[in-house]
Amino acid sequence: MPRLLLATGARGRLVKLIQRGLKFDERDIDGDYGKQTRDGVTAFQKAKGLPETGKTDIDTWTKITKRAIPSVEERALDLTAVFEGHGFELAQGNFDGAGITWGIIGFTLQHGELTKIIKEVQATRPDLVKLAFGPLTKQLLELINAPLADQLAFADTVSIPPKKVTLAEPWRGAFRLFGSIAEVQDIQIKRASQDYFQPALATAAALNLKSELGLALAFDIHVQNGGVKKAVKDAILAQAFPNEKALRIALANAVADASKPAWKEDVRSRKLAIATGEGTVHGAAFTLKNWGLDELAA
Repeated sequence: MPRLLLATGARGRLVKLIQRGLKFDERDIDGDYGKQTRDGVTAFQKAKGLPETGKTDIDTWTKITKRAIPSVEERALDLTAVFEGHGFELAQGNFDGAGITWGIIGFTLQHGELTKIIKEVQATRPDLVKLAFGPLTKQLLELINAPLADQLAFADTVSIPPKKVTLAEPWRGAFRLFGSIAEVQDIQIKRASQDYFQPALATAAALNLKSELGLALAFDIHVQNGGVKKAVKDAILAQAFPNEKALRIALANAVADASKPAWKEDVRSRKLAIATGEGTVHGAAFTLKNWGLDELAA
């Protein structure tokens, strides 16, 4: 039977490609592999003489989308983006001291990723910055060239109290429009790869993580936790494990234990879901086979 790529519960950009391939109405392209998508896939499979599973395997994917099989990087990105609670468009306020958080994996002012993306778009397609931000453009460009302390202070003024999660308008809408532009999305994906996935590859190699789940775990650690701390890495390397799953579980727990107390159990549930291939994160159940992530070699 052909390899499973996507099924019920999966969400994100790859599901949208399936929905567009099935010629869904634009209003129904939500990136959620629910009943409508499952039924659409089943109908397509019936029409093409494929096994009517409602699940998107390799054969179904290539026939629906007319695209190459998505890489482990693409599949892991969709998963981590859902864990982060972000799409390409969402911008949030200074709820955690990081200033403005925006985009597919939550690029921030604090860590400089948001500034890099805006500067790259401005350098290559200034018309797109103007299109999204309009009369705010001058202020935005001044902001991204200001000292970090000034950037964070500004973010605080446009974050709605008391929790400061919500970014005030018109900034929220401007970032939403900016993130909806295909060229800007491509730059977000490139930055996620350069700044997070490539370092995750090095981490996976250092820890002998060779499976799709292992690579997805390393990527998620780099996004949420900034990488594996040296003490954690040394402790893992000092142990012997019967198989990679046991290694992944040990790594998941070690990363959680090294996290801030307020976030420790959130980190643990998220990392263990990847390490074991299933789990509950933020109240939602995840089966990673349905996201195209399994014990197979990456």
